[in-house]
Amino acid sequence: MTRLDKILSTQLNISRTDAKQMIKKGRVSVNGIPAKSGDVKVADADIVAVDGNEISYSRFVYIMMNKPKGVISASDGKGEKTVVDLVPSDMQRRGLFPAGRLDKDTTGFVLLTDDGEFAHSILAPSRHIDKTYVVTLDKPVTSEVVQDFRSGMELNGERLLQADVEIISEDATVCRVVLRQGLYHQIKRMFKKHGLTVVELKRVKMGNLPLDDSLLPGECRYLSQNELDLICSK
Repeated sequence: MTRLDKILSTQLNISRTDAKQMIKKGRVSVNGIPAKSGDVKVADADIVAVDGNEISYSRFVYIMMNKPKGVISASDGKGEKTVVDLVPSDMQRRGLFPAGRLDKDTTGFVLLTDDGEFAHSILAPSRHIDKTYVVTLDKPVTSEVVQDFRSGMELNGERLLQADVEIISEDATVCRVVLRQGLYHQIKRMFKKHGLTVVELKRVKMGNLPLDDSLLPGECRYLSQNELDLICSK
């Protein structure tokens, strides 16, 4: 059961004060009956309508975005465009934020949600949710680089978790990398240790859920429960 004013606030991306004003003006109904107060508790099966138009309600939202270059992975970019700014108005929710970050020049799979508990569960170091990237480099990847990644390289005095590398281009400048942790600029720093510079970096998978190929840069869509389970599954 959820308060009516909270439902209106989250679904319409308005303040609770504005939600209460809508109710006061008789614009809101629950199961066809005009609502009298914002503190009315609404069940999942109840039908909430504004000006006669039914609104759907879900406690939390989970959104897959294909992040383009030049966009900040944050909810407040302090003047710069963010991934939250790219979410269409009909999908906006109060409290929406990216669960994990990609660098400004990195593209690909970003998960946005307003569910803090879920975000923590996939970002906590103890969970080690795999994240898969396609990396383009300025020079070929050698077997020495692959072995160092797979053995858990030492970087600035810290022993990293094992990372898988698969070369996927004939000239060995493009590879697929699976990380099990998310340190600052980790992939770039790991390759730099071997004298390689990352030219392009794209996240293509979180857990066992791949980025939807039909999403153009900047586009997004809701995730189903089955897809959320794929993110969390080992």
